[in-house]
Amino acid sequence: MNDADGVSDTQGVNDANDAKGVIKLLLAEDQGMMRGALALLLGLEEDFEIVAQLGNGDEIVPRALETRPDVALLDIELPGRSGLDAAAALREALPECQVLILTTFGRPGYLRRAMEAGAAGFLVKDGPVEELAVAIRRVLAGERVIDPGLAAAALSAGPNPLTQRERDVLSAAVDGATVADIAAKVHLSPATVRNYLSSAIGKTQTRNRMEAVRAARQNGWL
Repeated sequence: MNDADGVSDTQGVNDANDAKGVIKLLLAEDQGMMRGALALLLGLEEDFEIVAQLGNGDEIVPRALETRPDVALLDIELPGRSGLDAAAALREALPECQVLILTTFGRPGYLRRAMEAGAAGFLVKDGPVEELAVAIRRVLAGERVIDPGLAAAALSAGPNPLTQRERDVLSAAVDGATVADIAAKVHLSPATVRNYLSSAIGKTQTRNRMEAVRAARQNGWL
């Protein structure tokens, strides 16, 4: 990552953060081995302190309010609240904490939703930890750090065509739920659910609700 939106020249950023002292980090990752490895590697940086390691999205905001991290590293797919939903809640509850989304799923729709949630950065997990360390210092310095390849893909993909209600209905249909089950879960009538499903199927250019769910997830719209 070496262009204007990626990780590049960092000497000025490093010097600025050295003057501020230790950078406190909150790490939310549902895979224990990955979480432990990231914490260990980031902990080797002299100016980093891991103040919280979490495996559930519902814990992010309460622990952040307790530990007051400077930067929160959030995975997207977490048990409980997703990393994207937690990012929005965290930006409201603790606006001084910068949010950096770190995920395996480099999907354009996820990037758009992360930016809408107020995240300062979005990186995929296949980069070296040294680049992640640089990105942490950059977002703390007020910069926005985005994987350049993903940024280009997001621009070409266009906006999410689904309304919030269509997303809600498709999310409730993920496990093959019946229309009645979906209606009960989202507090709508079965007829209204059918209308939203039909609209979502049309917008995703698929043949049925399960194909619509797959297409929406692949694009990061759910």
